[in-house]
Amino acid sequence: MSADFEQTGWRTRVRQLALLFLFSGVMAFPCSGRAVEILVFAAISLTDALKQVATVYKKNSQDQLSFNFAGSNELARQIDAGAPADLFFSADEAKMDSLAQRDRLLAGSRRSLLGNTLVIIAPKGASFSLSNPDQLADKSLVKRLALANPDAVPAGIYAKQFLLKIGIWDRLKTEIIPTENVRACLAAVESTNVDAGIVYKTDALISHEVKVAYEIPKEAAPHISYPLAVLKDAPHAEAAKRLAEFLASAEAARIFEEYGFTMLP
Repeated sequence: MSADFEQTGWRTRVRQLALLFLFSGVMAFPCSGRAVEILVFAAISLTDALKQVATVYKKNSQDQLSFNFAGSNELARQIDAGAPADLFFSADEAKMDSLAQRDRLLAGSRRSLLGNTLVIIAPKGASFSLSNPDQLADKSLVKRLALANPDAVPAGIYAKQFLLKIGIWDRLKTEIIPTENVRACLAAVESTNVDAGIVYKTDALISHEVKVAYEIPKEAAPHISYPLAVLKDAPHAEAAKRLAEFLASAEAARIFEEYGFTMLP
């Protein structure tokens, strides 16, 4: 099955899965019972790390993993509309809070797992670097700045908070090019369609087409937290809880840290 769950047509996918389980329901497996397909809705910035984690997880589990990667705001909207997710892994607490307020989370399953940092990136061939972030407002250096949608997407919201904190948001806001999510922001910089962008450090690390022009100090940046939770109406809640435990394990932590994430206490 495809590793990526299509954002459109999930109702068709659910019908297909229902038929699959109808005809395979008599099949038994040791330890965890019948193997199931766990559907994980995860922030797009987690794509590479989670795919690697999934490879390790499936060595010791007969359950299959499918992923729907997108901006956390879009994922929360889909879940609220009834998408059959088992586990939600958000790039910020606010999107998880919105689902908690609607009683969409399985009680006791929520945990804040990962941290991240922000960086300012430029195309690999760009001639400039920044000695301080105020230089983003220097039009001789940066005419086009990309951010994930600062009104909706966690990476963009974090970036806007930082720019407000250092006092240059008002000078930049009319020049900013918003993108659908943080990976689209990364792609805009890779393609040289913009002069710079603000993304997570983990996104910059997976690209060979950008350079880090400025790494925002942790103490100057907003607190970035990735929570995960099993959904209250998860089709496979028990399997999702097992996966959540693995995601919080030392084995998974090593993979997340290889991709630049930090583990929250």
